[in-house]
Amino acid sequence: MKLLEGKVAIVTGAAHPLGMGFAACRKLAEAGAKVVVTDLIRTDDELKNLQARVDEIMAAGGEAVAMAVDVTDRAQIDACVTATRDAFGSVDILFNNAGTPVGCGEFLQMTDRQWDLSYRVNLKGMVDFCQVVIPVMVDHGGGAIINNSSLSGLGAASEMAAYTATKFAVVGLSKALACEFAHQGIRVNAVCPGNIWTQMGAMEAEHHRREGETLEQVKARMLGEVPQGRWGSGDDVADTVVYLASDRASYINGVALPVAGGMAPGL
Repeated sequence: MKLLEGKVAIVTGAAHPLGMGFAACRKLAEAGAKVVVTDLIRTDDELKNLQARVDEIMAAGGEAVAMAVDVTDRAQIDACVTATRDAFGSVDILFNNAGTPVGCGEFLQMTDRQWDLSYRVNLKGMVDFCQVVIPVMVDHGGGAIINNSSLSGLGAASEMAAYTATKFAVVGLSKALACEFAHQGIRVNAVCPGNIWTQMGAMEAEHHRREGETLEQVKARMLGEVPQGRWGSGDDVADTVVYLASDRASYINGVALPVAGGMAPGL
């Protein structure tokens, strides 16, 4: 029997083929879960891209469906959870992965839009999804929620104020919910990725590029901060998500787990 056989999982922010969300969808499906693959959809091309991720999972023998969800829209979250429960009977696992790096940049130049969008996507979307999913989990005897924070949720670096503030808040939210709902069989943990080569990792490398540096040079320089000497992959995070979602982690609750190859979190 597979590790997550019979479980139902929702993953947010999962449309990008290089992202942690899609990697988690693949790994959850490989472990036997039925996976609802969600992301922000604004165009037909984005919808086709999301469906392509589902097709990849199904071609590999997994079970998945695509749903358009803007995590800043509570009505879309409600509709997603209702549709998932109607289709599969429950929601056992939620991976709150959707996030935005818009809150990076010089603090004194940061706009209200950067702060507001960072809050709405990185924190409030998780709050809303948890508020909708937790009653469903309670009805079915429990579940596992994994919130994607960041190493920037454990320590700070310069020029990332809004991003860092919201990622610290994700850790606080995860611990608060773990305390409140543990007696109802719900575990809530956070993963805190470091240098992971995703589309956002590539953006971070660009952000840190010095004048005259190639992308490969900046990637190599950033590896100097990682004791294991390599960039992480989406699969490194996804394997951690599967573990935290499974009964093998049944006594792990309220943890903010670095997935960072030993990299220090910052100040």
